[in-house]
Amino acid sequence: MAVIRPEKQAAIAVLKEKLSTAKGAVLVDYRGLTVAQDTKLRRKLREAGVEYRVVKNTLTNLAAKEAGIEGLEVYLEGTTALAVSATDPVAPAKILSEFQKEIGKTVKTFQIKAGVLEGKVIDANGVKALADLPSRGVLLATVAG
Repeated sequence: MAVIRPEKQAAIAVLKEKLSTAKGAVLVDYRGLTVAQDTKLRRKLREAGVEYRVVKNTLTNLAAKEAGIEGLEVYLEGTTALAVSATDPVAPAKILSEFQKEIGKTVKTFQIKAGVLEGKVIDANGVKALADLPSRGVLLATVAG
């Protein structure tokens, strides 16, 4: 196995920590976004407490394996950005799905690749299904009612 440089080991450790503590995470192919669209997306994610960053596929794959997350490697091709929430498992999926619907007519290349829900990999359809769930408040009101 190749020797990994210290700066890359540090990046892997940070990604491993994020994936290990994440309640929810979503991988997206962010190609085709304008600067204005990317800024708008980042603002929405930040307001919801979701961390969003462009990641290297190889380092993300190594970090996922170290975190015990299996099956993510098939989604790590092309350009990849990672949205991670340590508190709300639905927030990244909901925001990114809404954003994809909003820009879908103009940017066909922005795609949700996959997600991680409390350590388990879900495909793009699973992420969209997660995004379509009602909010926690609505679910609690339904149960109480």
